[in-house]
Amino acid sequence: MTIQQDEINAHRLKSGQMQAYQSNGYVFPVDVYSEAEARSIRRQLEEVEATIKDEAELLRAMHRRPSWLLPFIDAVVRDPRVVGPVTSILGTDVLAYNAAFFIKEPNSDNFVSWHQDLHYWGFNKAEEVTAWVALSPSTAESGCMRFVPGSHEKDVEHVDTFSDQNMLTRGQELAVAVKEEDAVDVILKAGQMSLHHGHMFHSSGANRSDDRRIGLAIRYITPDMCQVGGERLGASVVSGEDRVGHYEDVPPPCGIFNPQDLDRYRRLISLDHKVKFRGAEQKTDKQITADAAP
Repeated sequence: MTIQQDEINAHRLKSGQMQAYQSNGYVFPVDVYSEAEARSIRRQLEEVEATIKDEAELLRAMHRRPSWLLPFIDAVVRDPRVVGPVTSILGTDVLAYNAAFFIKEPNSDNFVSWHQDLHYWGFNKAEEVTAWVALSPSTAESGCMRFVPGSHEKDVEHVDTFSDQNMLTRGQELAVAVKEEDAVDVILKAGQMSLHHGHMFHSSGANRSDDRRIGLAIRYITPDMCQVGGERLGASVVSGEDRVGHYEDVPPPCGIFNPQDLDRYRRLISLDHKVKFRGAEQKTDKQITADAAP
């Protein structure tokens, strides 16, 4: 299922937004949903969380690949208001490589270190854009993302820290120093999104607010992006066509945690973790958990 092209075109970035993205490697804020719509999506998410609060496997799955398992999140990933701006950058043919929740609980010490996504995703090229959709206000106090303008133009070395508070798989972080004064706070209202290049230096701090900071990170790619290791991972066609076939097409989920969807998730997430942990010198609790179960 793809979105009609005229719907997509109606939501393409304006020229000033495109110039900002090309120069800085990011653009924000991009208006997507009303605050009422964002609250509705959040309410559906938290209702699902409440029903599975004692089921660790489903909680992990929901955070790692919600669009494969929750129809209302799949709808966000395919929404013309989200996809349209992405096609301005990547062109007509676009796949949703994955989506994941980054949720920081109130007064949490969890953080995301300075890193570049594409450095450890195993792709052959860099035609990727991340749409980060805020389902709650993302502020400096709540631990919003931070970008370094222009940092998307190079790929640098990383080191693995394996920090328990680091929300990244390996606690990976840049092997070069970042001047905090050069960074920009990505302030978003609930319902707004940011777009950033896969080589953007980005991080986020602890949540010192009394509300959850809820963000949905959707990673979009062109169909000719493929894994250098030859793995055939899952992705969803959201605009145009996939004329190459590097990915297994993941259709919209049949229901909330539908057994067929869960089986597909378990199979594909196992391949994904082989890619994400390739080259890691030690196993963390995250890797051991990933090896054992979704």
